[in-house]
Amino acid sequence: MAVYGFWNNKGGTGKTSLCFQAICAYAEDHPDERVLAIDMCPQANLSELLLGGLTNNGSKNLLARQGETLRATIGGYFQLRLPAPYSPPVFSARDFITEPRNFNHSIPENISLVCGDPLLELQSNAISTLANTQIPGTNAWVAVIDWLSDFINQIRDDYDVIFIDANPSFSVYTQIALSSTDRLILPVMADDSSRRAIQNAFSLVFGLKLPSDIYSSYAFATRLTAAGRSLPKVHAIAKNRLTQYMGPSSAYAAVLRSIDKDISSLLKSNKDIFAFDTVEEGVVDIRDFQTTGVVAFARGCPFYKLPSGKLDVMGQRIQVNEQYRLNCVEAIDNLVELL
Repeated sequence: MAVYGFWNNKGGTGKTSLCFQAICAYAEDHPDERVLAIDMCPQANLSELLLGGLTNNGSKNLLARQGETLRATIGGYFQLRLPAPYSPPVFSARDFITEPRNFNHSIPENISLVCGDPLLELQSNAISTLANTQIPGTNAWVAVIDWLSDFINQIRDDYDVIFIDANPSFSVYTQIALSSTDRLILPVMADDSSRRAIQNAFSLVFGLKLPSDIYSSYAFATRLTAAGRSLPKVHAIAKNRLTQYMGPSSAYAAVLRSIDKDISSLLKSNKDIFAFDTVEEGVVDIRDFQTTGVVAFARGCPFYKLPSGKLDVMGQRIQVNEQYRLNCVEAIDNLVELL
């Protein structure tokens, strides 16, 4: 079973949009596989999309799951772990799993979901405190970092592939998500802040180019490998929303080339952190989704199921161009082909 994580510590890279469309397209292309989506972002946008989007009660459906007697979200599971942080209590992972098709008929039947939850932000300080507690004979940090792995291990035989949408941060719950990830999908945009974000991401996850040796013993990579855990491998880098930056004189073209150059250099110096051998094998270009994306996400609908023509979105008729829709489908298919 493969576990893919969509993450960038920089926000605004289209991470959740790509994650939603990729999960749906993958599930549609592999109808015999069981797919689990885990929403590890307190904004819970992935959950709202899978449960119906803006126009089909996605937020209302998510609130209903949060309001269950046993809160049916990742926050509900973490709430169960807070009193028993260092050894898994008796629990059923199935209690925290939602079937999106029961709420949103645009979603393939073979997708299940662990809903996101704003509780993650409230829980963060408590989780960090528990992780840094000194207990003789117990590695508290590893025990807490393994919370999601404990959950996944219980239902490992039920699913063929898991997709995690991780928060754009490096908070403790993001580290919990990344420690459970086998393969990392890193979305970036063609601006200089995204280039710096890539460098930051490799520093945060893999401990590369730390500003001082003083940080090395506290680094995520150091602590995880010392505990015998594997770091995720970078599986793909998605250059997102490229049509915003087209044109031979665009200043962004230089940034795009710089990103490729940085990745190429890292492939030579740190090949072991990648799941691909060349930039061409691991970097995929994603054009901007434009109006088609706005409509698809408002309706909680995968591109391949979205009709073209004039569609109603919150009382307004919005035109979806068929060729633009097909371009979006092709872009997502190119990403899914790498999975």
